[in-house]
Amino acid sequence: MRNSPIGIFDSGVGGLTIYEEIHKLLPHENIIYLADSKNAPYGEKSKEEIIDISVKNTEFLLSKGCKLIVVACNTASTNAVKYLRDHYAVPFIRVQPAIKPAALNSKTKVVGILATKGTLKSELLFETSQRFAQGVEVVEQVGEGLVSLIESGKMHSLEMTNLLRKHIVPMLQKNIDHLVLGCTHYPFLTDQIKEIVGDQVTILDSGEAIARQTKVILEQENLLNLDIGEISRVFYTNKDTLVMQQILDEFDEGFKALKTNF
Repeated sequence: MRNSPIGIFDSGVGGLTIYEEIHKLLPHENIIYLADSKNAPYGEKSKEEIIDISVKNTEFLLSKGCKLIVVACNTASTNAVKYLRDHYAVPFIRVQPAIKPAALNSKTKVVGILATKGTLKSELLFETSQRFAQGVEVVEQVGEGLVSLIESGKMHSLEMTNLLRKHIVPMLQKNIDHLVLGCTHYPFLTDQIKEIVGDQVTILDSGEAIARQTKVILEQENLLNLDIGEISRVFYTNKDTLVMQQILDEFDEGFKALKTNF
């Protein structure tokens, strides 16, 4: 099992931001990535739909022999991980918005979170805010339309710029000093967001924390790959490969996006 791959799935290409952090920390691990772009975005779906989709993604990765699965999607993490852990034997790593560090380090005691509707209405986010953000105002904003633009190859469009300003400026007017990116697609937009928020707002995502947690669980389960030979990394998408390939080309490691009919 040590040589078996880590599986990662997301509602599209957003989880590649998580893949990048995992590969950086665990360069000797084999990885299989599944972009479920066909069903993106998850944020508008019901909890039952999200669980059903997550089960199908899990079954796909398990059919490829994955030893651990990273649910690299905030919406799926908050709505489906408990079900997955109850029904499958492999370890699952979930993504959790970085509310805790934002609240602990806020000077203005006002922090913003930009996320999908599915994440913002989840029990997990509510419990996290109740536990770690007492005395801090959490300004929530649905990032409506952002995932769809990224998945359609319009990441750097004027439409994206205008939409980001529409979502973020009202949070700035409420004096946030930390902005939590509560969707794994959103770190692709960090540079554009910085142009809007300036130097006075700290932007947080959960990529590094997820990579560290993945390493911890692999160590606890004796699943770390000790073979430093040739490493396999495979990237699947169930939609057109163009957007994923553009992102993989930016990684500059010669990877190819593979189409699956899953």
